[in-house]
Amino acid sequence: MNYTDFINRVHARAHLDSTEQAVSAVRATLETLAERIHPGEAKDVASQLPNELAGYLLKHRASPERFTADEFVQRIGLREQCDSATAQSHARGVIGVLEEALSPGELHDLRSELPLDFDSFFTTARDEKSEAAG
Repeated sequence: MNYTDFINRVHARAHLDSTEQAVSAVRATLETLAERIHPGEAKDVASQLPNELAGYLLKHRASPERFTADEFVQRIGLREQCDSATAQSHARGVIGVLEEALSPGELHDLRSELPLDFDSFFTTARDEKSEAAG
């Protein structure tokens, strides 16, 4: 998937008013996601995205921070300067498109790094092995 396709799909999925809003939602969500996952996993996810988006995942090079899905939304809201409901909608839109862009194996690896409370952002069901391990 190329950059324009990714942004356009987020624009449509999150019901945004402009391309600029879609870019802002993608940036905020991917940068926040990068704070939550291991740098190696961020690099793996980034390798499957257009270069314009990969950089958002590669900015955070420290160890992953442990925070809940609620804090994930709060951090996105701070980055975008929007309320929690809007940030949650944007996160779901971005992650929904991210699911389409990633290979099944990489999507599984990403989800395995996130706690179960992040499942609400994904449209695909977590496989049984992941649930049993969680």
